[in-house]
Amino acid sequence: MRVWVVSPALLALAGCAAGGFTYVESAPPRPAPDPETLAKRLEAMQPDWPEPRRLDCDRTGCVALTFDDGPGRHTGRLLDVLRAREVKATFFVVGEMVAAGRGAERVRQMVADGHELGNHSWSHRQLTTLPKHRIRRQLRRTDQVVRALTGVRMRLMRPPYGSTDRRVAALTRRRGQAQILWNVDTFDWRDRVPAVVARRGAKAEPGSIVLMHDIHRTTVKAIPDLLDRLTRKGYAFATVSELYGRWPEPGKKYEDDIRAPLAEDRR
Repeated sequence: MRVWVVSPALLALAGCAAGGFTYVESAPPRPAPDPETLAKRLEAMQPDWPEPRRLDCDRTGCVALTFDDGPGRHTGRLLDVLRAREVKATFFVVGEMVAAGRGAERVRQMVADGHELGNHSWSHRQLTTLPKHRIRRQLRRTDQVVRALTGVRMRLMRPPYGSTDRRVAALTRRRGQAQILWNVDTFDWRDRVPAVVARRGAKAEPGSIVLMHDIHRTTVKAIPDLLDRLTRKGYAFATVSELYGRWPEPGKKYEDDIRAPLAEDRR
């Protein structure tokens, strides 16, 4: 007997009786792999995935815009602005914020748009005040939730408040993450005036890492003006790793031109 495979909609349209055809339901489509599985496949094919764009910051004056403490309720608007201007940035995310509300959606969008992610702890605790096992837990939980949602293994971290010591350095080295600080502070958390934030951020020079926070509405409002100011200076916008030209060294502490660690780390 010949077997025909037809859709239920076609059967209904034709008004066919069951005896006219033998209906065999087609197999359901295979589900898409989860982010963790996809990441493992990509890493097997490309050991250095995800790797930075080939942006030559030796020839182009590059500035790295970095955003801490999110994702928050204003992060979506910030991502829209950056996407429209084709600007890449680095987001140092807090695990609790990733796990709450629309945090998962936001970090996935960051990755889809080509931004870089870094670990900013689970609950924004000052790591130098914690015992080692709690420092590990602050970093591990955030790494795990970001990896599960996006497939990305973060190679950068920023200690909350910029507070670090030898214990934090040793733990981040074992986790394969460099410590990224900054050399241009907009103080956007204190002075929530868009024009002031933009003016301070525009003091950046080639090789600068600019500190901002995507949880503040006034910071997001300042971004178009800041981008205009830096663009007029002829600067390109890079992620932290692009500014360096390769992955920064795990455990080391960087605050600007990041081609070299801070002097205390060179001893």
